[in-house]
Amino acid sequence: MSVVTDQPKTVVPKRPPLWQLDSAQRRAILQRRVRRGSVYVLAVLVALWILLPIWLIGTMAFSTTEAVYSYPKHFAPIPFSVETMKFFLEVDGILESTRNSIVVAFLTLFWSTLIATPTGYAISRYVFRGRNAVRLGVLAVRAFPVVILAVPLAVTFVNWGLNDTVWAVALMHTALTLPTTILVISSVFASIPRELEEAAKVFGCSPFEAFLRVVFPLALPGIAASAIFTFVMSWNEVFAAILLTLDNRTLPAEILYSLDKASETTKFAGGFFMLVPSLIFIFFIRRYLFNMWGQITK
Repeated sequence: MSVVTDQPKTVVPKRPPLWQLDSAQRRAILQRRVRRGSVYVLAVLVALWILLPIWLIGTMAFSTTEAVYSYPKHFAPIPFSVETMKFFLEVDGILESTRNSIVVAFLTLFWSTLIATPTGYAISRYVFRGRNAVRLGVLAVRAFPVVILAVPLAVTFVNWGLNDTVWAVALMHTALTLPTTILVISSVFASIPRELEEAAKVFGCSPFEAFLRVVFPLALPGIAASAIFTFVMSWNEVFAAILLTLDNRTLPAEILYSLDKASETTKFAGGFFMLVPSLIFIFFIRRYLFNMWGQITK
């Protein structure tokens, strides 16, 4: 026979109306509401700043030629048309350059993450002679213009027989993205408490097992964030791609090369087509970004 007992309900006291509070309490509540409202307004403005150009480029890319050249412009692709995008994809060299850009971006992502992860862990965890010099040297690479790195690397790639290949562009992009990737990943590792790693060692894990089972899963959102930066920077980079390639150009280099000869509709279609891979990559990796701050700081 079961006995049912009534559990006491928790009564949440109601907040008194604003006019019943004293001046100090009213002022504090109003300030808190103003700060919260300001954060919401700022978030909306930032979202519009980012999304509005993407929407307008997409609208023009899927509009008819008459709608692109008409005034005032439409805020939506009415009537909807894929003729411009179809014409852009049928241009010689577009599909080949798109394939080259995807290969270069993923090679850069793989090499940069593979090198930056152990490097960032070593910088954040170990104290060794020349540690500050290593940090300064890594950061100093970004202080030089791209042309200073591209020209000697272009000569080196010619001597190695790698000129006009996706491998040369991927190596160049790795050199450009690696400093920032190392700094981001090292800061992520530094934010993870060392006590978690020491506790794993107490329970029998080797240093590598402690890193693989405890530290690496916590740092994965930050590594994913740096991977997004690496992918987007490699996908959008154009100067080194133009300098290092002639027949095997990446998509930004191919579009920039033919930009002066293209129509307005083709330019909009090319701009939207360049946005799509980055948006798809960010969509699939977004769950790591949502967990980045909360998971690392726990």
